Amino acid sequence: MGKPRRSFWFHGRAIATAPLAVFALAWTPALSPSARAAVGWAGAEVCEAGPSGAAELNAAGIRSLAFAPFGRPEIGWEIYLPLIAHEIGTRCDPRTPAFAADLAAWQSAHGMAPGGVVDAATFAAMRTAWQARRPFVDASHRACPAPPAETRLAMVPAGLSYGGKVMQLRAGALAAYEAMRSAARAEDPRIAADGRLMMLFSAYRSPQFDAARCAREGNCQGIVRASCSAHRTGLAMDLYLGAAPGLAPDSSADANRLFISRGPAYRWMVLNASRFGFVNYPFEPWHWEWTGEPI
Repeated sequence: MGKPRRSFWFHGRAIATAPLAVFALAWTPALSPSARAAVGWAGAEVCEAGPSGAAELNAAGIRSLAFAPFGRPEIGWEIYLPLIAHEIGTRCDPRTPAFAADLAAWQSAHGMAPGGVVDAATFAAMRTAWQARRPFVDASHRACPAPPAETRLAMVPAGLSYGGKVMQLRAGALAAYEAMRSAARAEDPRIAADGRLMMLFSAYRSPQFDAARCAREGNCQGIVRASCSAHRTGLAMDLYLGAAPGLAPDSSADANRLFISRGPAYRWMVLNASRFGFVNYPFEPWHWEWTGEPI
């Protein structure tokens, strides 16, 4: 029998070097057992079995891999760590051999060489899998989806609006969101302690609204401003999951995206949003889409 496996993800224990801030920040021993389970912490595993060489490459690459997974050059994949760890079914620190072993198993299952290293090709395969779970992506490849009749949209309650903005969503998406936010607050006291977390700051946006904003701001394409936004469906929403000091909650600056990815609300969402029918656009930690009804 092999050694028991101990988790380092959401745990501050060092392997060979000081623990990455992402893990120390995300874990707290004060959580109840149910809250620890909700955010993915498991304290009874050991992450030592696996390829040590791959673990060393991951330890270096998490903050040095040069790639452009969403069209913009990025350095390192730490921002995407919660998604990657959830995708491969691990709770181990990315520098450990067990993380590499779990990744190698995922690579093998997806027809890739099981090297156990997060490289550009492996991330591209994961990105394809993540994007395939977004019905909007498939629909928009055929034609930009028509918006719903605004008279049939539901109003977002003022108490759920970050900044007091008046917003609308399809009724089913709004109900699923409210159930999800209630569950998050019940399952993780850190989320419950900050009333702003998981409030909405963008929901349905009409094509006319986006067109006018694009003309006004002059940045309408690509990852900066989509010409065919998922928000036109009434199924997409932006959640306040925190923001780096001095930055807006939807700033695409790497510092802001990394800050959000380290927070309890985003990590809870990665692990639990699918229970309520939501999927994430990986480049934007705050952007989630409901899959409970056709586009």
